[in-house]
Amino acid sequence: MPFDSPTTKHHSTGDSRAVARWLLLVAALVWVMVALGGATRLTGSGLSIMEWAPLSGALPPISDAEWHRLYDLYRTIPQYQLVNQGFGLEGFKQIFWLEWIHRFWGRLIGLVYVAGLAWFWLRGRIPAGYRGRLLLLLALGGLQGAVGWFMVASGFEADRTAVSPYRLVIHLSLAFLLFGVLVWTAMTLLRPKPDPTPVPASLRHLVHAAAGLAVLAMVAGGFVAGIRAGLDYNTFPLMEGRLVPRGYWVLDPAWRNFTANIPAVQFNHRLLATLTLILATAGAVLAFRTLPRGRVRGAVMGLAIAVALQYALGIATLLMVVPAWLGTLHQGVAMLVLAGALLALHALRHPAATAGTG
Repeated sequence: MPFDSPTTKHHSTGDSRAVARWLLLVAALVWVMVALGGATRLTGSGLSIMEWAPLSGALPPISDAEWHRLYDLYRTIPQYQLVNQGFGLEGFKQIFWLEWIHRFWGRLIGLVYVAGLAWFWLRGRIPAGYRGRLLLLLALGGLQGAVGWFMVASGFEADRTAVSPYRLVIHLSLAFLLFGVLVWTAMTLLRPKPDPTPVPASLRHLVHAAAGLAVLAMVAGGFVAGIRAGLDYNTFPLMEGRLVPRGYWVLDPAWRNFTANIPAVQFNHRLLATLTLILATAGAVLAFRTLPRGRVRGAVMGLAIAVALQYALGIATLLMVVPAWLGTLHQGVAMLVLAGALLALHALRHPAATAGTG
């Protein structure tokens, strides 16, 4: 039967929607995974499991002997010796369970993705042109698991009580990339044709700039988390009474100021977030004034709302000196901003775009 026959078109549309719903489910699981990752970092739980056991690690300890074996392993690393020494087996269990849930959730994502991919593939329900992209997503997911262990292993090094901030940012950025490809692919399957609503070029420029700055702010936030820069300069909008803090440019080589210098890292995160808010708000105002009610205007205004919410949470997290629950929420809402940016960019695709380039 020809691909462009009415019957095939009907089934192809149904298949596209089914695959899109599955991808959005996986994206939602990734969203939760990122929030769980924030919780493990903020509670110091991420180094509690010192073994990379993709299969056997799916089961939690079921005997006292196994609990003591894992606890004894943990007692050999600097985090225990310098931070948690003497907190006992019960204290270890508290941080262990959060990290175990984090890793279990990663396995769940892999299971849901592999099972869904196999089901659609074997039934020939994957839309034309998408098999390669779905295999790429599978590879990205596997890479994310390997990078996660690569990150955790850095925390076992001598005199280190947390993971490497560089590896943390790589791990977080890869999660953003994975989430982004999942959402973009799903949206393209659901809406293969660009919206015909005429859009001012200036609005597209504003939204693209806001989305780019939002991603940079998220990456900068990873360095804030990695070097715990949020525990200093807990005032807003000034930092120790200054717009630009003292010591902004003191490290050598100079590039390390962007990744390892607490005042510079926190200031850069603030600056990028503020610029994102300004541009997203300007885009929302322009969309409200120039576009009719509909998907495009709603997407642009939704992005501005998500950015404003995240900005307010960031200030609250800073002023309250990063309580774990609020820091976790802040990291989770970062994914809302990313989702909002993706939806806005997708809605603003140029009418010349085609499904094949989506």
